[in-house]
Amino acid sequence: MNALTSNTMDSVEIIYKDSMRKDSMRSGSADDEAGHELAAHFASETATADHTVAPHSDLYEQIDQLAAIDIDEIIKLQADDANAVTTHPVLYADFFEGLAQLATMGVVEVTEIVEAIHREVILRPLGRFDENHLNNWQRGITGRIYGTIRQVMLLVGNNLAAVLRIYKTMMRQKNTQPLPDTLKKLVNVLNGVMGDHLVNHKNALAIPMQLYDSNGDTQLAPLSGRVVILCHGLCMSHLSWQSAEGNHLGEAIARSQPEATVLYLDYNTGRRISRSGRKLCQLLQDLIEQHPNIGQIDLVGHSMGGLVARSALFYGEQDHLAWVKRAGNLITLGSPHHGAVLERIGHHVQDIIAKLPFAGSLAKLGEMRSAGIVDLRHGSIRDADWRALEGRSVLPQDFRHPARLPSGIKTYFVASALVETHYDSKMTHLLGDGLVSVASALGEDDAEHALFVPDGHKALFYGVSHMNLIHSRRVREQVVAWLLDNGRSDYAEQPRIYSYPESLGLMV
Repeated sequence: MNALTSNTMDSVEIIYKDSMRKDSMRSGSADDEAGHELAAHFASETATADHTVAPHSDLYEQIDQLAAIDIDEIIKLQADDANAVTTHPVLYADFFEGLAQLATMGVVEVTEIVEAIHREVILRPLGRFDENHLNNWQRGITGRIYGTIRQVMLLVGNNLAAVLRIYKTMMRQKNTQPLPDTLKKLVNVLNGVMGDHLVNHKNALAIPMQLYDSNGDTQLAPLSGRVVILCHGLCMSHLSWQSAEGNHLGEAIARSQPEATVLYLDYNTGRRISRSGRKLCQLLQDLIEQHPNIGQIDLVGHSMGGLVARSALFYGEQDHLAWVKRAGNLITLGSPHHGAVLERIGHHVQDIIAKLPFAGSLAKLGEMRSAGIVDLRHGSIRDADWRALEGRSVLPQDFRHPARLPSGIKTYFVASALVETHYDSKMTHLLGDGLVSVASALGEDDAEHALFVPDGHKALFYGVSHMNLIHSRRVREQVVAWLLDNGRSDYAEQPRIYSYPESLGLMV
């Protein structure tokens, strides 16, 4: 037992020291100090184990201590952008190269689903749908035919993408033509549906995270004073804040506060929310380092954008980054802080289909949706909610890791309901805006996961759908009012705000 304990702790020490050596190349002094303390702890325990015979309880104690280490500190080593394809906006040439590769990937995926259905139809009636016969299938003639089809399609697609890549390189030296708005919106939809697949396959359609100014150009001008950043939701883009009437939220904020700068975030909504949160966290840190005269940063997020903003704040506070001290307000519009009903229903249906004979292979279609969509199931904003799991799943709702709101930041939540009048029923609150329930949008849950925001910082808008939250005049006026007040008023003692479509103002 002594040898077992010693070997276990020696392995732990080697693994941990190796991770700390890698982490020291990217982290600050605080992480290094914590690493030295943990390393010293393990060394001390190992020395003790060498001189005494530890009972079973000692080994379990060591395992418990390992489990107590903040998993976020370890998985942060792997949460990087090693698979990032580009750092520039998607151009015309990128678009056609990405489509060629996407078409190939689609054919391969469909081929795999067709083969799975074919295999089940043949083997299940014969009682041979088991691991042994499935392996024999792969070595048989039919399995080899499907394998050949996949290989041929990959070869053709990769060669075509390579030719387009060479053409793109040649053309980029002469001309860098950006995508028109319609194609840009299409690319963002593709990223929302399969953004993690695009990144994993190094597809040129995978969009990078960038900030844009009010003219739709990449942010390059000097910044100072107050900066308000609008974060869009799933399958949307920085262009989604625009409206046909020309009086959108960004313009309203700019008019009410001429001294403030409004920026628009664009990002791949198909990636894990925690990855996007970490990326935004680093982007904001770089922003204040490049523009030290920035005095305050406000974050306004719609739907998934609110979760990405919360994730950035969570990791920024955890890593003690300077930009968090300049964060003033966080406003979320219909963000599923505790999950989206539609994703939960989709996951439940997929589970049912997977258990049906001859239809289980169709469940693979559900697995093609992006990791970003999966994270919306329970509003997961931390790496720890998915990193240890196989595939692209997340921990069940009751096992999520809490992500408290940072202290000192004024937080406001907006929810909406499709019904136009105050009708207090479980169905109304569950249906919410059609995608997110009222309780989830207002951060209300059990004691462990509840986001403690005073009622005066919450607003419920009746007669507003989820997608219309960013264009509603009533919502726009309330967001502008909160930003103008900038925490000077004491909303904590005030009741929740209720707004109705027939009212000219806000009714409480």
